[in-house]
Amino acid sequence: MDLAVVLALEILNGIATLVLISVGLAIIFGMMRVINLAHGEFLMLGGYAAIVATNHGVNIWIAMLVVSPIVVGILGVVAERLIIRVLYGRMIDTLLATWGLSLFFIGLVTTIFGNTVAGIGAPLGGFAVGRYSISLYRLLLVGIAAVILLALYAVLRTTRLGLLARGTMENPNMAAALGVSPPRVYAATFGVGAALTGLAGGLLAPISGVLPTVGAAYVAKAFITVISGGTAILAGTASAALLFGTVNQLLTYLTTPVIGEAGLLAAAILLLRVLPHGITGKLFRGSL
Repeated sequence: MDLAVVLALEILNGIATLVLISVGLAIIFGMMRVINLAHGEFLMLGGYAAIVATNHGVNIWIAMLVVSPIVVGILGVVAERLIIRVLYGRMIDTLLATWGLSLFFIGLVTTIFGNTVAGIGAPLGGFAVGRYSISLYRLLLVGIAAVILLALYAVLRTTRLGLLARGTMENPNMAAALGVSPPRVYAATFGVGAALTGLAGGLLAPISGVLPTVGAAYVAKAFITVISGGTAILAGTASAALLFGTVNQLLTYLTTPVIGEAGLLAAAILLLRVLPHGITGKLFRGSL
């Protein structure tokens, strides 16, 4: 019984991790159709922002929940204005530009911090379930992931800001004719996606540590989750994270972490073979 509880909590943590690393990309790719290959580096920068702030005396919660998203969100707005803005509608050019941006961030961070793992201790401690120990911080991440999805749903579905963002992405010319500034909406949307990615990087820093190339460990799983989810931004991300997080954690428990990662990829390939348009291309149609 104890083992079943621990395994269920590990599966929930795996699902939450996929949600956290994917939701920012879902905003940028799902709404803006921008292939951001610097997504992993935004996660990395969020982690370093939390670590540097904590090492300089900032409370760890403020560092993770405030400093990381603000720093990466600002960098995202700057990147959108200087690089992405002139490349809308040119998917290959955007892909190459964001790849170059990712290499720049890796080189810059390596020069400043070196190619070694940095980290901060996870807060809150743990509790015992039989002879197993459970991290309270990992449980908190599950709650934070759920809150992020619910908050995004509320913003996109019920607020004027969400309506403007969705309307502008659907028909920018009509939005401009109604007095909305599409460039400002694009910058804000990209900044929000980057900020959510930075938040994820800050929250995951106490668990996995951070080094300049850590983004490579996240970006593939993030893209797999978003693409497999289909056209619905939130429903697709949540459903794909549920499927892949469960597969990954079960295979990791039964075999090894390497087999778990391979199983995640195999599940994505099989899913896209059966549902070429993703989960929400067939199911949850009309969902947000």
